[in-house]
Amino acid sequence: MGAASNSNIVHESEAQRQYARLKMPARIRFLGANREAQESTLLDLSAGGFSFNQGNQPMKLGGHHKGKLLFQVDGLSMAIDVEFQVRSVYDADQRVGCEFHNLRPREVAALRYLITAYTSGEMVTLGDMLGTLQRDNFTKARKGKDGGGAMGFLSRLRALSVSLAILLVGVGAFSYVLNQLYNLYFVTHADSAMVSLPSQQVSMPREGVLQASLVKVGGEVAKGAPLATFSSTMLDVLRNNLPEEQMTPENIERLFSKTLQGTLTSPCDCRVVAQLVGDGQPANKGVPVFELIPLNGEASIEARFPYKTFAKVQPGAAVRVQVAGETTLRNGKISNVSLQHGGLASDIRVSILTDEPLTTLMVGRPVEVTIDGLPGNLLVDKVMAAGK
Repeated sequence: MGAASNSNIVHESEAQRQYARLKMPARIRFLGANREAQESTLLDLSAGGFSFNQGNQPMKLGGHHKGKLLFQVDGLSMAIDVEFQVRSVYDADQRVGCEFHNLRPREVAALRYLITAYTSGEMVTLGDMLGTLQRDNFTKARKGKDGGGAMGFLSRLRALSVSLAILLVGVGAFSYVLNQLYNLYFVTHADSAMVSLPSQQVSMPREGVLQASLVKVGGEVAKGAPLATFSSTMLDVLRNNLPEEQMTPENIERLFSKTLQGTLTSPCDCRVVAQLVGDGQPANKGVPVFELIPLNGEASIEARFPYKTFAKVQPGAAVRVQVAGETTLRNGKISNVSLQHGGLASDIRVSILTDEPLTTLMVGRPVEVTIDGLPGNLLVDKVMAAGK
């Protein structure tokens, strides 16, 4: 009977606290240098120990011994190796009470089977014995009545930390899922948006060649300040003003060889957003050369929403925007709603003015625009605004 003892498991009957003491035909054979081949008949036997009458050699209280339990049941002989300790000695009737020590699981199972079969009057067979030894007859030991009071401070702290960590992870996961569901079903997002400002374009006054730009893209210019120089032939300037008699080959060649220098100036205090014609490139009359935005202009946000959000995208509706490069949200309102120029479209174009003015440096930046769909939030915002 070979498996090692495990102190964390107990027999199923022991977990039920069944300690029947009965008289059954069994003997104890002592093992040791001074007790070889000495046997004694048991007075009684239980799962926890046994008792017998001591012989000529007295047993000392508290002594540890080894032996074999010998059983003779219906022609079946069995021997179980046991270790035991003397727990009581009665001199009057020479009765010695012993307690089992270090019983291995298979030995406990065999002993339990023999006791149960003898008590119930069943016949002990080899097949039943082998079946008992093969199955799992043990269960985990019950916890103490103090409910874990034997745990030390560090063990309790570790258990509390693990429980708290699991709780925080669960709360975080629940909050994340709840936030995703809220954004999916109650928040309307713009398909795209950007900071914009009405721009002005400076065009070529006549056909010619752009000589050199005097400002760089991103630079600021005052009203009337030069932006670039250009040159045109005298023939282009006077083409529509010459009478028929002066349109001779000699006169045309002379006018073509002469050039007229000109300057493009800024119509406002502006910032140069783009240069549309490169230096040294020819351009026809009216072709835009520079794109400017006024420095004192009021920037707004142009956004595009799906047409199915028509009920929420209304003039005066409150929105929240986040401009690229900023970490805080801005509040704003829809000022204008329209469809795409040219007729029917599948999206709605809106203009948004923020409560705090946007600087011209933000022109062209992408923006995230959202409309909160819960009507109760409007009441919350009013309460918070009243408390400020």
